[in-house]
Amino acid sequence: MRTEERRLDVERRRALRAEELEAEQDFEEGEENDSVGAFQALLADRRKLLAGVAVVLLIVFGIYVVFPKLVGLDDAVRKLDDAVWYWVVIAVGFNVLAFVAYVALFRGVVRGTREDPVQRRLDFNASYQITMAGLAATRIFSAAGAGGIVLTYWALRKAGMPRRRSACRMVAFMVLTYGVYLMALIVFGILLRTHVLPGDAPFGGTVVPAIVSSIVIALFLLIALIPQDVERRIQRFAGGYRRTRYLTRLAKGPATLATGVRTAIAYVRHPRRGALAVGGAVGFWAANIGVLWASFEAFGGDVPFAVLVQGFFVGMAANLIPSPFGGVGSVDAGMIGAFVLFGIDESIVFPAVLTYRVIAFWLPVPPGIVAFFQLRTTVARWDQERADASGRQGYTSESEVVSR
Repeated sequence: MRTEERRLDVERRRALRAEELEAEQDFEEGEENDSVGAFQALLADRRKLLAGVAVVLLIVFGIYVVFPKLVGLDDAVRKLDDAVWYWVVIAVGFNVLAFVAYVALFRGVVRGTREDPVQRRLDFNASYQITMAGLAATRIFSAAGAGGIVLTYWALRKAGMPRRRSACRMVAFMVLTYGVYLMALIVFGILLRTHVLPGDAPFGGTVVPAIVSSIVIALFLLIALIPQDVERRIQRFAGGYRRTRYLTRLAKGPATLATGVRTAIAYVRHPRRGALAVGGAVGFWAANIGVLWASFEAFGGDVPFAVLVQGFFVGMAANLIPSPFGGVGSVDAGMIGAFVLFGIDESIVFPAVLTYRVIAFWLPVPPGIVAFFQLRTTVARWDQERADASGRQGYTSESEVVSR
């Protein structure tokens, strides 16, 4: 009798848990669709889009017209007319390489070791659409690229990738991308400060970023130590079904984060498996620095290599500051301030950074918007494929019943 009661109790718990998981899935998918829908609504709403563009133009006007006049740097902005045209073309070429590297990074992270429907859907065309649409979403929605993360995660889920695996791959993608960023701040900060590489080495531009980056890397390495079966351990040791349920739900975030960090580390530790992902991450940042280098050369700026790299990454840290459109204003000011801190002539910094931002920030937006609508069509095709497959399976099952 007790055995039967226990069995019924277990079945009731399983049914309740299944209902909770289904509700959570519906809620999360609704949030994903709402976020992507907001991006599409913004593009479709001309009034909001024009208002956003007006805000951005006002910010750019303030930074590059009003501010130089206030501090007596009018000549720096006028120098834009003196840009050497072929260096601008070279900068655009580096930006194209940055797009290619970003797609390679995405392909290297999301592709699996075996052929399945998800991998077939995430071919080169789909990867291009997802990454370019993600870049556009990152530009339009700020918060350190949150818009691009949401859109990419949504696309992976639509491709049929399980939720946990999608989240893990997104974490690995971000860890690889910003792992290169943090390591560069440490390496070039030390090389500049110890005078191994030539260039000014202010304490605030070398030692401080290196210390902060080391702390962040250490934190992620500690996260990687979270056991893979942490949820199962909680279920085993936590007393009470309700307490276990909430603790397990609370542990999902750290567990997924830890799995993603370990996945990124595995790509680094196994070059054959992770060459495309690691190479894409390094190539993406290297190509962006190439854009900045060509922008300085266009105005005759002879910036030491280590200063160019360190100033770029220190200035990009301003992307964490909230702004109306993905770092417009904050990154511009941060990068200008970084290179002035390293002793680069203000009359060169202003036009060079403006040129870099126009090429690296704005150039991906038009093709990214086009890629977003192409991605919507691709996702609709995936949905139709799954619907057709379900219909065929349903027809087969019904036919078998009738034949019997």
